[in-house]
Amino acid sequence: MDQFTFTVPCLFGLEGLVGDELRRMGLKDVAVADRRASFTGSMADMARANLRLRMGERVMLRLGAFEAKTFEALYQGVKALPLERFIPRNGQFPVKGYSLNSQLHSVPDCQAIVKKAAVDRLGRHYGLTWLPEDGAVYPLRFSLMKDICEVFLDTSGASLHKRGYRAVANLAPLHETMAAAMVTLARYRGREFFWDPFCGSGTIAIEAALAALNRAPGLGRSFGAEHWDAVPAQVWRDARAEAKDLEYRGDYRILASDIDEDSLEIARANAQKAGVAKYITVRGGDATRLSLPCDRGILCCNPPYGERMGEQQSARRLYQALGRHLKYADGWKKLILSSEPEFERCYGRPADKRRKLYNGRLLCYVYQYEEKRRP
Repeated sequence: MDQFTFTVPCLFGLEGLVGDELRRMGLKDVAVADRRASFTGSMADMARANLRLRMGERVMLRLGAFEAKTFEALYQGVKALPLERFIPRNGQFPVKGYSLNSQLHSVPDCQAIVKKAAVDRLGRHYGLTWLPEDGAVYPLRFSLMKDICEVFLDTSGASLHKRGYRAVANLAPLHETMAAAMVTLARYRGREFFWDPFCGSGTIAIEAALAALNRAPGLGRSFGAEHWDAVPAQVWRDARAEAKDLEYRGDYRILASDIDEDSLEIARANAQKAGVAKYITVRGGDATRLSLPCDRGILCCNPPYGERMGEQQSARRLYQALGRHLKYADGWKKLILSSEPEFERCYGRPADKRRKLYNGRLLCYVYQYEEKRRP
């Protein structure tokens, strides 16, 4: 079976977690770099990764890499790639990419050169002077970093954080991949009571339920490479069947609460669409006043944080109230995501652990407070 190199871009700070995911799948040659992980595998491994990755953003097949300090070098480098191995005569191949710290810094110009080189290569191979591009989509992606160009085919289509369950969201939704990272950092496996007291659209609670069930997050959606001639349909059927066989069954205690009634309705709808509504209790309440649902468990949340002065002051008051309310919740492990640099001072206690992450482009920290066991 043919082996390929695949790259999995991810949010900054999640690289190690994504690498661990790939290793748990048994994939080979897993390596981690800034904002990405990579592995070697077959098309079956590609399908497996698309379906089961919780924290990666997409799975891209690496076509090649070369130095590109000039537009001519970029053109010749792309033209030398075996694009016809994957893209048929009628395939659509839109081009996107980025350039960082490179002499070729104009992304639109680079896109045009990559497109022209691909058209010339495929046109010559298929004996066509004009390519119809009316078939399946084979997105070409390029990255220019320090004058080295890498070219990929995007197998995922829509980003993997789009699981398909979040039909609606509140004003400040958390990426599903970031929510899954918080659940992973909490080491939640379905045994403990799990509570998100600022549930919003329910993303963290839903990701917790998916993790407890060991349910592949991509089972409810489709992927771009499902329509590729180069990937047999049986590959996807086998990968879905394998993912379903790996699921667990159990009774899980997951609570999602919020003070906003509109958010609660959204959370209920999203949990229903994700197929995990029966595992999640959705309840209204003020996180700074609600009684703890039990003596011990995991509290994992993304409380509001504002960038404008008035919002920031309000968020700091909320953190102070939350810290006072949870001061004696010693039986609970607590993971709180915030972009507020003064969070620990407002909360009233330094974190036992903190991890830097980026929620999109926003620098955040996960502040972790470990359970304290009394003698």
